[in-house]
Amino acid sequence: MTIQRQNPPALHPTPGYHHVTTVDARRAVHLAGQCPLAPDGQVVSGDVLAQVDQVVANTEVALAHAGATPEDVVRTVIYVATSDQPTLAAVWERFVNSSIAEAFTTASTLVGVTCLGYRGQLVELDVTAALA
Repeated sequence: MTIQRQNPPALHPTPGYHHVTTVDARRAVHLAGQCPLAPDGQVVSGDVLAQVDQVVANTEVALAHAGATPEDVVRTVIYVATSDQPTLAAVWERFVNSSIAEAFTTASTLVGVTCLGYRGQLVELDVTAALA
């Protein structure tokens, strides 16, 4: 399997992600949106960064279950219930400095949204991986 991450020279520089990810793979893995839910099904209380940490932990479990690693991720979309740019930046920084940081070197999108599915939920992560 080949994963190529590229930044076309005519596009702006990025803070770590790549504009284009191409994949030659035999198996695709699509995770459901990973939410900040603890094993008991409750939303992790606290600030958005505490919720990011739970999303990271949940994503590690889901990827491992599929036989994938953060290095196999080819697309991420981060949803944050905020319109505050410093909060969005803090969430990005937390993810790119987490144990799944490699997942964010690929085609990645960060979006501020009005609300998410669970009461008190502030962040959600959508992940696609590719396997040989």
